[in-house]
Amino acid sequence: MDADPGQYSIRQPKAEVQLNTRPAKLTVESHPIILRVDQSKAFSAYNGGNMIDMNARIYSGIQQQFLQNMAERVQQGNQLAAIHKSGNTIANIVGMDWKSQPFPETRTPASFDNVETRVDTRPPDINFQPAVSEMNVIVNKPEIEYQRGKLDIYVKQYASVQYTPPDIDIGL
Repeated sequence: MDADPGQYSIRQPKAEVQLNTRPAKLTVESHPIILRVDQSKAFSAYNGGNMIDMNARIYSGIQQQFLQNMAERVQQGNQLAAIHKSGNTIANIVGMDWKSQPFPETRTPASFDNVETRVDTRPPDINFQPAVSEMNVIVNKPEIEYQRGKLDIYVKQYASVQYTPPDIDIGL
């Protein structure tokens, strides 16, 4: 009997991979910075500012000055009424009143806070789209082949039955 085993042949082609990637996208939109400077108080301190405000300060200053002058005149009148006291002469009372009253101040007080600055900022608009990856895999089936082995059977000897009887002794 002569036998050779069969042979398997298994082969599988590589899988096909398709990779598509859409890149990430980042957009940043910035807004302009707005700077606001208010110098109206500084102009008011330098030259009196606009006419309406300056006239309002003059008007309120003249009212205050008028009230102060009236109070001084009443005081001088009281001193003149007390003429019986020594040193309360007309020359002494009127002699002290030789200074002219200043005109009301038309400007506002100077200060380091007279200029107001304001910066308006807005945060940027940030838009992010993440990357997207797509993967397609095509798997190929395995290819299996089988080759049969051989089986040869040879008969060296055929089946037979032979009887060989013992020799008979004839000599008796």
